[in-house]
Amino acid sequence: QVQLVESGGGLVQAGGSLRLSCAASGRTFSTYAMGWFRQAPGKERDFVACITWSGSGTDYADSVKGRFTISRDNAKNTVSLQMNNLKPEDTGVYYCAAGQRFHFSRSCGSASSDYDVWGQGTQVTVSS
Repeated sequence: QVQLVESGGGLVQAGGSLRLSCAASGRTFSTYAMGWFRQAPGKERDFVACITWSGSGTDYADSVKGRFTISRDNAKNTVSLQMNNLKPEDTGVYYCAAGQRFHFSRSCGSASSDYDVWGQGTQVTVSS
């Protein structure tokens, strides 16, 4: 089972950009679909983006389509989330997640229950 550590969060003005990274330990990283979720204060954890085990497929929440891009490097055991044109409503704790449910699948999951392993989260704050 992998372990996940996120980095790259911070404070940014609206319209700015941030790049989140998630480093995974373990030899089985490429067997996991990877996802990013976020949780705003007082709200539930919401899906942001996911990428298939091979990197050939991605999915995004409607609220971030065209602004965020998820990618992965299986050789380096990392997954990244490039966030552009950030808005105050993007503020929250961002979590990286790994799930084997969609191994060898052309799709990745958008539900929290699709993921088995979670990172500790990184805070993203977008000021207006």
